Amino acid sequence: MPEKSWKRTERAVAARLNGRRVPVTGRARGDAPDVAHAWLSIEIKHRSRLPAWIEDAMRQAEAAAREDQLPVAVLHERGRRHDEDLVVMRLADFKAWVGSG
Repeated sequence: MPEKSWKRTERAVAARLNGRRVPVTGRARGDAPDVAHAWLSIEIKHRSRLPAWIEDAMRQAEAAAREDQLPVAVLHERGRRHDEDLVVMRLADFKAWVGSG
């Protein structure tokens, strides 16, 4: 049986961040992350397409960033506290700035 693409994605991200994919078998929702890691709790969402507005926000952040700046997009939902905003960045930038553990 061919491997599901979301499993390949989880394995690929785990390898890039020095983690280990946690199999779904026997795992309840929220019981364990998709990738076991020393200091990150990694949940992976694999989609055929990401929303264009998120990609556009990243392109804007990248276009405006100087060489010494980390481009990020902050996603805010109207009516929510800013402490709950999401920060989006490229995985390659995350590894370069933060490391993989």
